[in-house]
Amino acid sequence: MKYIIVGGVAGGMSAATRLRRLNEDAEIIVVEKGPYVSFANCGLPYYLAGEITDRSQLLVQTPEKLKARFNLDVRTNSEAIKIDSKNKSLDINNEGKTYTESYDKLILSPGAKPLVPDIKGISSADNIFTLRNLPDIDRIMDFVENKQPKTATVIGAGFIGLELTESLANRGIKVTIVEKATHVLPTIDTEMASFVQTELEKNNVTTITEKAAGEFKENGKQIILDDGSQIESDLTILSVGVKPDSTLAKAAGIKLGLKDGILVDDHYQTSEPDIYAVGDAIVVKQTTTKQDAVISLASPANRQGRQVADVISGLNRTNKGSLGTAIVRVFNIGAASTGLNEKQLQSLNYDYKVIHLEGSDHAGYYPGSQKMVLKVIFNGKTGKIYGAQAVGPNGMDKRIDIIATAIKAGVKVSDLPELEFSYAPPYGVAKDIVNMAGYIAENVLEGETDSIQWYELKDEMAAGAKLVDVRTPKEFAAGHMKGAFNVELDGIRDHLSKFSKDETYIISCKSGQRGYIAERILKQHGISCKNLDGAYDLYASVLGDEIVH
Repeated sequence: MKYIIVGGVAGGMSAATRLRRLNEDAEIIVVEKGPYVSFANCGLPYYLAGEITDRSQLLVQTPEKLKARFNLDVRTNSEAIKIDSKNKSLDINNEGKTYTESYDKLILSPGAKPLVPDIKGISSADNIFTLRNLPDIDRIMDFVENKQPKTATVIGAGFIGLELTESLANRGIKVTIVEKATHVLPTIDTEMASFVQTELEKNNVTTITEKAAGEFKENGKQIILDDGSQIESDLTILSVGVKPDSTLAKAAGIKLGLKDGILVDDHYQTSEPDIYAVGDAIVVKQTTTKQDAVISLASPANRQGRQVADVISGLNRTNKGSLGTAIVRVFNIGAASTGLNEKQLQSLNYDYKVIHLEGSDHAGYYPGSQKMVLKVIFNGKTGKIYGAQAVGPNGMDKRIDIIATAIKAGVKVSDLPELEFSYAPPYGVAKDIVNMAGYIAENVLEGETDSIQWYELKDEMAAGAKLVDVRTPKEFAAGHMKGAFNVELDGIRDHLSKFSKDETYIISCKSGQRGYIAERILKQHGISCKNLDGAYDLYASVLGDEIVH
């Protein structure tokens, strides 16, 4: 058998090496249009930052090593330019010369390419870059080292945009980040992204949201935003997203779908016989909704590469979809997410509930303990987990990975208290934040608590609800929400006369725990109340200008 794989890196190389392990006698050719077939593209921003100092560390494998260990015929600087599916052949261009190779099975793993918007003046600019591969980072590094830019603009505040922002700022460059959406890191919800926004501001990054670049002037050194405002920028990096690189597939008549991604079945078979596709270029199913999605992440691409090799080799493997689990570091905090966010659930008209809670990465009495914020979204009737987001200096990756595993396994939110984690003071807490999320969600499902979200507070108060802050007087004086009055939790039973059974109260504390205790006390005394989910800390993060000091 003769296999040709178009594209290396995660999907292509996983397919090639797995094919070899299962088929020692097969002929396996990998065609890569760039100079490097296996490199750590996720590490490129950290090379720019100087954290990875040796460029060679980014080269995961070389053609020579792949030949020695796996007997792979790896051809770099070789671009696949035409597929003849009828005759099962592939035209390849290498340094201006074209030749044809036949195949028994063809695997497409062309990846995704950066979106480059059609903006006036962009073609004449000499300081605008995108980042996809090693040659791209080489060009950026050369510009930074030789031109010594003092200012930089990153257009797009997604995962890569934030990583590039941090990298440039750590090199002493003043960075402005421009994001068309309402907040940075649009894949997570507004209130969770507010912690990322604060961290950017702490590190002298200017953030501009709900605006986009409308024109480039002075060879790219002046950016005119769509509201007419201007930014002076010595260096600009476009990070507005990626799109499937499906040009070759489209020309071959292979069916495309969402965002021109390559359509495949659950065995990675395209619409053409003996042609398969994996990685960032394909359309997958979102695990929960079963709707089409394009998810450009390394982990799914690696998994798909291995699975397609198994399928071709006669093993029973199916593509079970992706959650889109991801994480990004932004200076001193990380933001991680899995599954669906609130905006997606609202667009799908799903019935859902939300909880927010604070927890420590390890025991609070052990030195170095730091807080994280966790958000879990679930079905309000069945307890099915839809998604989760976490932000904090440490430990958020572990918790999101746990919840991602729970979603894949069909674990419900009420089962989270039953999960058992390794515990010792330097590593965790006896009641982990994931366990606590389960307890809180259980209270919601069983009607032990009625909660409202930060964005519902204004309407509740406009409808007549009274806002009660049950923190200490000292905490209250340091900052509180407009319209709130203070009754400390520990003395609340002595001040029940301050509450009327004819009124409804919204209870707030620091993070939600004391508010819940107050809610339980008041309800059992016949007083109508609801708990503000996430409480003061969450509200203040997202709506800081409405805090009274």
